[in-house]
Amino acid sequence: MSNAPASEDLIDSRYAAWRLFITLCLVTLGSSCMYVVAVVLPPVQAEFGISRANASLPYTLMMICLGLGGVWTGKLADRYGISRVLWMGSAAVLAGFVLAGLAPNIWVFGLAHGLLLGLLGSSATFAPLMADTSLWWNKRRGIAVAICASGNYVAGAVWPPLAQFGIERIGWRYTYIAMGLFCGVCMALLSFAMRQRPPLASAVSASAQSSVSSISFPSSRPFGLQLGQAQILLCVAGFSCCVAMAMPQVHIVAYCGDLGYGASSGAQMLSLMLTCGIVSRLLSGWICDRIGGVPTLLLGSALQGVALLMFLPFNGLVPLYIISGMFGLFQGGIVPSYAIIVREHFPPKEAGVRVGSVIMATLLGMALGGWLSGKIFDVTGSYQAAFLNGLAWNLLNLSISLWLFWRLRSKRVQQVKDSPSTGTA
Repeated sequence: MSNAPASEDLIDSRYAAWRLFITLCLVTLGSSCMYVVAVVLPPVQAEFGISRANASLPYTLMMICLGLGGVWTGKLADRYGISRVLWMGSAAVLAGFVLAGLAPNIWVFGLAHGLLLGLLGSSATFAPLMADTSLWWNKRRGIAVAICASGNYVAGAVWPPLAQFGIERIGWRYTYIAMGLFCGVCMALLSFAMRQRPPLASAVSASAQSSVSSISFPSSRPFGLQLGQAQILLCVAGFSCCVAMAMPQVHIVAYCGDLGYGASSGAQMLSLMLTCGIVSRLLSGWICDRIGGVPTLLLGSALQGVALLMFLPFNGLVPLYIISGMFGLFQGGIVPSYAIIVREHFPPKEAGVRVGSVIMATLLGMALGGWLSGKIFDVTGSYQAAFLNGLAWNLLNLSISLWLFWRLRSKRVQQVKDSPSTGTA
């Protein structure tokens, strides 16, 4: 297909479903570096002779650059289409993995993760693809975006055990190089199937007089706030929830090693956590189509807090497997709900850049959470204080989610009161 705008009858179509499958594959490939870096943390720390906090810095730098890159790539996708962004991302993923595999020190390793894998690579396959997916679906938008976002967790379920297998047999360096070649080439080939521009993008960019009956345009004052105020509030919510989310995801492998269970058990827990996250994202998408983005965010935030709390009293091998699964089931739907909230309450023509901005905040939260947990470990000698830190950040997210839910509920009640009564003369 060409890069011209698609006709509106492709919304919710078989083509949209096929495109969603390609999108899932692209996100799975592009997100590989986000989880493999947690698996190589122990051998990288040992080889370079550095502290746990310094070994966490490449992950932190990658997530910061990934977030910043998401805004930029989202804007590029809004203007030029997603396929060009994906071609750039595929080259960056290949080069980033190879350079990291050849890195002589932690600084080159970190720059490869930040500039290539984060800023140019993974950033092309997460926020822009979630925004693109939201423009191809109306009736099942929530589940479609959830499937797209699930690629991030499919990557987390698939790549850590494969990377651990490679590390044990050929070392982390050759494992990185092999992953770069595979992921980069496959991304480039799949990108050719994404050249069609979304129909909703063309509808919104047309004249204001030419409306489309199947599209309901959101209010210009989401939650009764100015656009900028609502955007900032969502960004703060996204940042805080992901500071909390990063603690188990980034450090579960190292945590298991410290407890004497071995890195392999930690990699299996991470894989279990993210496999359950796939189920959570799909279930949350189904819920989102029925109750909306803000209530889904509130539910996910509350459940994530419960799972984090469970890590404090239990550190046995079997309980950790169970809690890791619970954590994945409880928090997987949080990040996709932000894309749904943006699509429900903000102008569709700005979907790419606005989703990218919120996703940037979530990734900055992951970056801070990953580094801060390592720093707290270095200072205290255990991860207990790091879990408490995560709970405090999760409480901030829960407070914002609850306030947004209250604002929407109050607005709906007021609309009902202001509407004329039916059946009156």
